[in-house]
Amino acid sequence: MIVYLLLALILVLCIVILFLLAQRGDEGVSRGQLREEFMASRQELASGLRDSRMELQESLQHIRLSVEDRLNALQQHNERKLEEMRMTVDDRLHETLEKRLSESFNQVSERLRTVHEGLGEMKTLAAGVGDLKKVLSNVKTRGILGEMQLQALLSSLLSPDQYDENVATRPGSREQVEFALRLPGKDEGGRPVYLPIDAKFPLEAYYRLLDARDAGEIEAIKKAEREIELEIRRCARDISEKYLNPPHTTDFGILFLPIEGLFAEVVRNTVQLETLQRDFGIVITGPTTLGALLNSLQMGFRTLAIQERTSEVWKVLAEVKREFSTFGSVLEKAQSRISQASSEIDRLVGVRTRQIQKSLQGIEGRLESGNGEKGGGPGEDQAR
Repeated sequence: MIVYLLLALILVLCIVILFLLAQRGDEGVSRGQLREEFMASRQELASGLRDSRMELQESLQHIRLSVEDRLNALQQHNERKLEEMRMTVDDRLHETLEKRLSESFNQVSERLRTVHEGLGEMKTLAAGVGDLKKVLSNVKTRGILGEMQLQALLSSLLSPDQYDENVATRPGSREQVEFALRLPGKDEGGRPVYLPIDAKFPLEAYYRLLDARDAGEIEAIKKAEREIELEIRRCARDISEKYLNPPHTTDFGILFLPIEGLFAEVVRNTVQLETLQRDFGIVITGPTTLGALLNSLQMGFRTLAIQERTSEVWKVLAEVKREFSTFGSVLEKAQSRISQASSEIDRLVGVRTRQIQKSLQGIEGRLESGNGEKGGGPGEDQAR
């Protein structure tokens, strides 16, 4: 605003000077006087400008100080607000961080506890696997496991009177098959005919085959497959020589493999299966196929039982037919007697009805005649 005032003042002075110059020109004022007056005016103007500049400097200094004070106050206010915000943010951050850390610590503790429990279970499982490995490494205990699995299958699919345990199929021999199915019918001596079933567990050769396949060794794979083939052939020969004894048993037996993987590996060799059936009369089964085989045998047993009962059924039907004929004759006699009784009743009802009607008519006539005689007597008395 001061600058505007100075400019206005300068403009006024210029106008005054021009006005004076115009008046003095008319009066013929000399150039020197005009110069002196102009110099004086310029000095006055310079003095005024200097004073204005000093005032302006003072005003600017005052404004600068005021602005500095305002800036300092604003800076202090901002610093105070920033400090408050920083403290608030620090508090919030500390609270959130502490909460998150606490939650994370709890989660980590829970996970560690779960991992610790899992490690304990894994240790227990590892111990169990170790025990199972020890059991499976022992031929005797491994055979017991196979027998237990076979017994579980038989007991779940057959009734107890359809199979026996530890059966001596050869008279005079001490060899006993683990399980034998009782077939319908008897042999010449009246003894039951059995179907031998024996469980085998050639696990070492199977494990060697799996290890060779994992390693990708072709020669080791072929060698392990050959070992399994020879072991299965030996087991089939053992069952055939020890337990097959027609007519006390069937002419074939069942070799049960408790592991599905081992069974799948054996049945891949179809030529060996045919050879075992042809040379030794042995059928290879696994946990799944044995169940299907037992179900089919169960259906066969039922069919045979029905065939054996057919003659008895015909006898019962003949007896029923004979009884029905007797029942028909008895019904005919009863019907004739009922007809005779009905005719007797009809005849008796007709005769007696007519007699009763005649008796009633006679009584009615007598009553009417009696009423007539009583009516004539009073008339005569009146006449007299």
